[in-house]
Amino acid sequence: MDRAPFACGRSLGGCHDASFSPILRAVDARVAVLASGSGTNLQALLDDPAVGPAVALVVSDRSEAKALDRARTAGVSAVHLDPAAHPSREAHDRELLGLLRAASIDVVCLAGYMRILSPEVVRAYWGRMVNVHPSLLPAFPGAHAVREALAWGARVTGCTVHLVDQEVDHGPILAQEAVAILADDDEETLHARIREVEHRLYPATVRALLEGRVRMEGRRAVVEDRPA
Repeated sequence: MDRAPFACGRSLGGCHDASFSPILRAVDARVAVLASGSGTNLQALLDDPAVGPAVALVVSDRSEAKALDRARTAGVSAVHLDPAAHPSREAHDRELLGLLRAASIDVVCLAGYMRILSPEVVRAYWGRMVNVHPSLLPAFPGAHAVREALAWGARVTGCTVHLVDQEVDHGPILAQEAVAILADDDEETLHARIREVEHRLYPATVRALLEGRVRMEGRRAVVEDRPA
């Protein structure tokens, strides 16, 4: 079977201007999910009728991550890749890249993965690596987006699905949806409502990527509607 990859520019920075070639149909693509925690976004991907069958590998940097249990329950290969067992981030990420390549992974989804990936991994999967973040980027990047939105007094936040590049929470935006911040919200209640949107928006966006409905216009990512 011909497994045609995305086209990519000559360098990470140049990839923003690279054109995409259509990836495989969703039935053929193989997806890996990287997760560090409870894995609710992983579960949303597994539950999606188009994305779920494509998930072939789940990797976590934490042995106790519930995401690994969710993967095993779904019959998906689950791997704990311990950062402490490697002398450097680069060494850890080289092993991660080896796992992805050995499993013939086409698309990588970050789902609450709390490690910053090395440039080598990002370059290898440019245009085929996506992340979901609990704010309307570029507002409130980083690990405490919900807390910071509340502290700032923002009236609206939301979630963003974006392509991953070398900077944190920075790559071209694929999809966003707003979530109102209520007067009595705390971090827990607001995050719970954002997660509800994430669990719907993330699988839909990954599905578009698998189906070849994403293209680039400069730095702007365009997600085409599903064909009639």
